[in-house]
Amino acid sequence: MGLPDSVTGVLFDLDGVLTSTAVLHRRAWKQVFDRFLEARDGAGFRPFEERDYLEFVDGRPRQDGVREFLRSRGITVREGDVGDGADAGTVWGLGNGKNELLLSLIEREGVRAYPGSTAYVRRAREHGLRVAVVTSSANAEAVLAATGLDEYVEARVDGRTIADRDLRGKPEPDSFLAGAAELGLEPARAAVFEDAVSGVRAGHAGGFGYVVGVDRVQDGQHARELSRAGADVVVTDLSELGAGE
Repeated sequence: MGLPDSVTGVLFDLDGVLTSTAVLHRRAWKQVFDRFLEARDGAGFRPFEERDYLEFVDGRPRQDGVREFLRSRGITVREGDVGDGADAGTVWGLGNGKNELLLSLIEREGVRAYPGSTAYVRRAREHGLRVAVVTSSANAEAVLAATGLDEYVEARVDGRTIADRDLRGKPEPDSFLAGAAELGLEPARAAVFEDAVSGVRAGHAGGFGYVVGVDRVQDGQHARELSRAGADVVVTDLSELGAGE
């Protein structure tokens, strides 16, 4: 499996590691933020770009992503209310607007699991490894069911869990520690799989036995950032770890 012998459980991020939904997340964020920025700054606004997604949004709980991106542009908005729509221009409103767009994209275009990831998760279970998904997405249950990955997953810590338990989001290690606890494992006995720099930082900070960075961007820079954040190894697909072993 390409992991140390001491590892008995694996904790997977969802979007960008197991499924292709990271692309849809990025598109939804761009639509919401560009609309907000254009309304605020006019036609000459600076658009939301891929590096903004990777540095400030990717892997973080939805509201944290809004705050971090706006902070990077020197913008402060009200927190607002849980039921706000995107036109409210609040942290909650922008996050809710993004989720509505994401669900619309998923409904129209569907989701798929990366074949290399499906094979790897299946082999992990066959090798007797415990399997959990740890993600900031609040839509994880539906995505896992739609891709058929739910049959391999024993535990799930997602955006709803993070909110219900008042856990700190990535790059803090709380959600991964909760995932390990759900499997009854000490962090040192578990491996973390992440495509986001914030997620790799969380795995490293949590003292996990092995941290795998997954570079779907493949621009050279992202792989270096994953390594600097604490990844023990960086791959472009989980098939590189020997799913057939």
